[in-house]
Amino acid sequence: MGYVLKDCDYAISWINDELRIIKNATVVIEDGLIAGIGEGAYSRGFENIDCKDHILMPGLVNAHTHTPMSLFRGFFDDAELPLWLSKIWNVERELNHNIVSAASELSIIEMIMSGTTAFTDQYFYPQATAEVVLKYGLRAALGPPFMDTMRDPKQVENELRNFASEYASSQLIRPIINVHSVYTVGRDTLLRIKELSDELNLPIHIHASETRDEVYEIKSKHGVFPVEYLNALGLISSNLQLVHLGWVTNWELGIIAKAGAKVIHAPTSNMKLATAGHFPMRELMDMGVIIGIGTDGPASNNSLDMFREMKMAVLLQRHSYWDVGIKAHHVFRAATINGYTILGLRGGCLDRGCVADVVLLDSKNPQLQPLRTDNLLSNIVYSVDGSSVDLVLVNGRLIYEKSRDYYALRERAVRLGKEINEFIGRFLP
Repeated sequence: MGYVLKDCDYAISWINDELRIIKNATVVIEDGLIAGIGEGAYSRGFENIDCKDHILMPGLVNAHTHTPMSLFRGFFDDAELPLWLSKIWNVERELNHNIVSAASELSIIEMIMSGTTAFTDQYFYPQATAEVVLKYGLRAALGPPFMDTMRDPKQVENELRNFASEYASSQLIRPIINVHSVYTVGRDTLLRIKELSDELNLPIHIHASETRDEVYEIKSKHGVFPVEYLNALGLISSNLQLVHLGWVTNWELGIIAKAGAKVIHAPTSNMKLATAGHFPMRELMDMGVIIGIGTDGPASNNSLDMFREMKMAVLLQRHSYWDVGIKAHHVFRAATINGYTILGLRGGCLDRGCVADVVLLDSKNPQLQPLRTDNLLSNIVYSVDGSSVDLVLVNGRLIYEKSRDYYALRERAVRLGKEINEFIGRFLP
């Protein structure tokens, strides 16, 4: 089974680790992988997709989100993080499989329609989200969250083992160990998580150094900062993914880099929740650390559009550094090839052998005009949003075609919104 994406106006991607823009490009997809550019395009007997008036690019990876939190879009929206979390947690104690499934589906519809082909999720009832992921055909890294302040860690461990066993051979679901934070998970649980990561060979995904209060609390309680504390417990390794890092010290960056840990920047959420601080993207890049970008979910963002998130990442970094050292190509890399590296996949590229997770943009969209080879990347990062997405393929399978699917998905989203309102309405003033 394969496709020939024929005669695209442009193709933009990492090819042999170099960002390239190719005009009048034809790409062959076979067995879920990129088979090549312009190779055998007219001799394989595959289905042709006419890419005239389109830009071909890798799918975007939302490297940190809370997918079912479309439940909370617009809920208690103008509070700072500690108060906001307390309101959210009160509702989350009443969650069930069905409402998490509905909220996950709403978010996944939004992600697919805006060009996201894979995401890393941290939320309760990951089985519900996984079922929706498989229904729609995109990729996700998932697992039950450890959070001692709300859940028994032994119960979470049992759920994790079952989840990891069920999806061990899945092409689309990648089990992970989710940890909320060092301030909601105790020392004994963190040590057990390290053992589980080693035993099951699963990555650990955790919020870290998100706020000044968190840093002060951990320093006061343990005598060290959050990354130092995790390192003392043996958790800082190439299997660790650290999210936020707005209040991280220079010497902690060295610990992260030496261990080969990955990091994720969530700029819009950090600004919206007024967590302040500074994500040191330039220093991390200089140290060779793999950086991804995430939306942090539809409660604290409130969008899941990764095109918007790329732009916000550049703007926040430039605002923080007082210079323009962070460029469009840095965040494009973070949202594509780096995102797939964090997932443990060769993707975000159009090289032979890359996973065939790709997106077609409408090159006639006014947001892209005027369009030239020299301004294509700039237009994608600073101007376009998800509304320009016309087609999405994941694992070599066509999962979204605007002309075919747009109205049906829009109506489905409206019905899901009504279902969510029936649930969340019980918690509104």
